Amino acid sequence: MFVQPLSEGEYFHIYNRGINGENIFKEKRNYHYFLQQYKNYCSEVFETFAYALLKNHFHLLVYVNKNVQVPKHNGQGMIRLSASRQLSHFFNSYAQSVNKACQRTGPLFENSFERRLVDDNSYFTDLICYCHSNPQIRGFVKDFSAYEFTSYNSILANNNSFLEAQKVLDWFGGADAFEKAHNSNYQDKDMRKLFVGYG
Repeated sequence: MFVQPLSEGEYFHIYNRGINGENIFKEKRNYHYFLQQYKNYCSEVFETFAYALLKNHFHLLVYVNKNVQVPKHNGQGMIRLSASRQLSHFFNSYAQSVNKACQRTGPLFENSFERRLVDDNSYFTDLICYCHSNPQIRGFVKDFSAYEFTSYNSILANNNSFLEAQKVLDWFGGADAFEKAHNSNYQDKDMRKLFVGYG
């Protein structure tokens, strides 16, 4: 089976779920820790345009930065960061923390991670709206804008240190257009066509 590489200079929808559908977020603090660790491990290799964290799975819309290099730990020269490797470090770190806190063992995630290339402008737009609408589609809330663990409100407030909030707002044509697009997308389109098998 072909696995799409995380090619530099490309946009991707990255997603994963808990093994056997198990919740990967056991309590509220897990959501915050997931985002903190994502920022720690992945903010240099990705530009992040949207995210959604939903009990047993998550979605990310990212651009893979080109030729990211950081100083080696010994200060002698530079090392090039790999997006796939940074994601692996991130997932391992998060899983180890949850396992320790919950006194569980074994894998937390079903796979290493899934990804789809985003190479179409309308898909990029729809995917942002889909990520943010997902909690309402899944029945977690009656109004997606009230859900705490997507990037929707952080983009509107433009106050998140790792999100490309201004680029997203500019893409939609400003905050009002961003809100309008989400409402019309949810009402007028079958967002389920973007499902990846588990939401």
